[in-house]
Amino acid sequence: MGFTAAQLQEAAGKQVDDLLGPGLRLLFVGINPGLWTAAADAHFARPGNRFFPALFRCGLTDHLINPSAGMSDADRAHLIERGIGITNLVRRASARAADLTRDELTDGGERIARLVAAHRPQVVAIAGITAYRTAYHRAGATAGEQEDLLAGAKLWVVPNPSGLNAHETLDSLAAAYGAVGRAAGLLPGQTS
Repeated sequence: MGFTAAQLQEAAGKQVDDLLGPGLRLLFVGINPGLWTAAADAHFARPGNRFFPALFRCGLTDHLINPSAGMSDADRAHLIERGIGITNLVRRASARAADLTRDELTDGGERIARLVAAHRPQVVAIAGITAYRTAYHRAGATAGEQEDLLAGAKLWVVPNPSGLNAHETLDSLAAAYGAVGRAAGLLPGQTS
């Protein structure tokens, strides 16, 4: 399924509900929904986005999830049963993350801290170093596990899975997502 240019434009400003459930252990935090994601009403839905292929490759899911036309109830349930949640720093959809303001990212960082305090995952993985640096005022931060906790959770910065992040490969994304999966106790060799 595809979307017309008009349908994608209509998705600007829409929000995608957080994917959260009981037993949350690992919360992935995207930057904000893209237009395709908002039109499909499913996180990381744009064809070519490597988020779900990377989750499958590292073993966090037992099958490849394809949300490009929307996420099935069975796939939502699978993620929740695995202890995986998904949200975004900024809730409004835009054509590009560069369309976001510094204030939106900072406000989003505060919202994520409140969400983490309420749902208490073991690990939070923010997908995007630049957005993390802006949202949390950490200009010198590098990818990987951070020294600071976020509302009691271990905090990691992982690569953004967008196809625009061309220097990352499916293998490097899977390695980073596997590391946070181990830290959250969802994969063998856990570090939590």
